[in-house]
Amino acid sequence: MHPNAVFHTQDDETNLAFARDRAFGILAVSGAEGPWMSHVPFLLDEDGQTLWLHLLRSNPIARALNEAPLSARIAISGPDSYVSPDWYGVADQVPTWNYVAIHLTGVLELCPQDALRPLLDRQSKFFEDRLLPKEPWTPSKMTPSVMDKMMRAIVPCRMAVTGVDGTWKLNQNKPDEVRLGAADHVEAYGQGADLAVLAALMRGANRQGD
Repeated sequence: MHPNAVFHTQDDETNLAFARDRAFGILAVSGAEGPWMSHVPFLLDEDGQTLWLHLLRSNPIARALNEAPLSARIAISGPDSYVSPDWYGVADQVPTWNYVAIHLTGVLELCPQDALRPLLDRQSKFFEDRLLPKEPWTPSKMTPSVMDKMMRAIVPCRMAVTGVDGTWKLNQNKPDEVRLGAADHVEAYGQGADLAVLAALMRGANRQGD
């Protein structure tokens, strides 16, 4: 996380809501030869205390979980963009990158295998509901033997969330007119992801650090 407290302006509820809606991140644990990381979709309970995901059995993280639960962290990325110093309209600025990122820390463990199918049903429904009015895909559309084979290759996991942190780096440390001008340029010319969303967040950010 960014060390400047100016960019840690959102409360846990807001950070958790962002993570819950994004529902995709990078899972990281300490491995024998360095960090192990996996890109995973997940579900976060409404109370923000439990996060659910699945891993391939062959994943090093899953193999390590066979021995014992692991301390883990999931990094969730939001909109981001390069910000040129020229976009501020004032002198003596430097290049930077604006972004939103949430980190959830906790203890990761394997679940009983019979928890897998309910988890897969919940995950597919979560994402398919966003595609309405398309008729939702459900696991029942799979050939049972094929579905069973695929399920044998993955394991269900849950993480008890013990820590929440979020960086919302949106030029809160700049005067309003400078930040708003940069937001216009980010939306028009930015280099990153979800530029319109990032620009809207920049416009709504309150001045911090005075």
